[in-house]
Amino acid sequence: MKLKLLILLLFFGNATLAQDSLFARRIVDTLTSKYFWGRGYTNDGMGKAARFIAQEFKRYGLQPMDGKDYFQPFTFNVNTFPGKMEVTINGAALRPGIDFIVSPESRGVAAKGTLEQKDSVTFIDAQNRVMVSLQNKLTWSVAQEVGDYTLIQVDKKALNAMPACISTNIENKLINNFKAANICGIVKGTVKPDSVMMFTAHYDHLGGMGSATYFPGANDNASGMAMLLSLAKYYAAHPESYTMAFMCFAGEEAGILGSKHFTENPLIPLSSIKFLINTDLAGTGGEGITVVNASVYPKQFELLKQVNAKGNYLTKVYSRGKAANSDHYWFTEKGVPAFFIYTMGGIKAYHDVFDVSKTLPLNEYNDLFKLIVGFNAELMK
Repeated sequence: MKLKLLILLLFFGNATLAQDSLFARRIVDTLTSKYFWGRGYTNDGMGKAARFIAQEFKRYGLQPMDGKDYFQPFTFNVNTFPGKMEVTINGAALRPGIDFIVSPESRGVAAKGTLEQKDSVTFIDAQNRVMVSLQNKLTWSVAQEVGDYTLIQVDKKALNAMPACISTNIENKLINNFKAANICGIVKGTVKPDSVMMFTAHYDHLGGMGSATYFPGANDNASGMAMLLSLAKYYAAHPESYTMAFMCFAGEEAGILGSKHFTENPLIPLSSIKFLINTDLAGTGGEGITVVNASVYPKQFELLKQVNAKGNYLTKVYSRGKAANSDHYWFTEKGVPAFFIYTMGGIKAYHDVFDVSKTLPLNEYNDLFKLIVGFNAELMK
């Protein structure tokens, strides 16, 4: 009888863990789908993602942080590429996102010209203010303004000879006061509702470059959003003595703008936040995790390592100092203790069209989830 009971417990325990991974995979598949168009600035990608997350919060039973709705709106300028995205070099048409990217601050241009070599990787069409830069890897980003030139970064492997002539048909549009929103929800504490543990992740990514190419952003940061939603769902079903707050930020890729806006316009007192955990790039973990601010908060970092060792979760927990590389930063600047946790190993896709769900392993997702829950429990003691 005892053996049968043990087998049943093990079966249902493993089923629960598998379900956690399945939940994460569904979230990542959803957020990286074409419908959300890279969760960016064209095709209402970011707006669709914001509404999806708010619906999930409501479905889990989270309350709006301000008592009204889940949205904290703000605006910023952004340069977009909604239309034509055509580049031909030496008579060969290049593929957007695969063979070339347009630097995010570039202006639109429709022209033909010859290229003058400036160094081993730089070629210029001075008449049309077009520059070609040969790269080993293409990495895109977001710009809030438009330059007076067009910079095209080309994968070296896409060309059989040095660039000599170029034809471009690229459309850009600067959007002033682009409308974005942070998504904010809470699970009220049962004993100490004025004490807050906060979990954050950014839901935006790079969006689309032209009308046919988008950047899925599986690891960055659909994976972190899956972790945040897993935590939100868990704590909604298992309320703690402290209030659990969940912040999904927009504008991270444009300069960690959503978190900056929240810290300057907080919906809850920042002094009530006892600790903050920010998750970004949470989709791998075969080589462990890195913890930003570990050296800033050594006692909490030691506690995290103890929880990890006791649970035998992740192979390594690396320490890193202060860094302005994600949404935790503005909170730390305001005196809120915070860790930014990201996974190590696995895929190398980052800010490119190859950061897709099907190659994201999520191999340490369950262990990272358990580590965060265990660490959070220790912090509340």
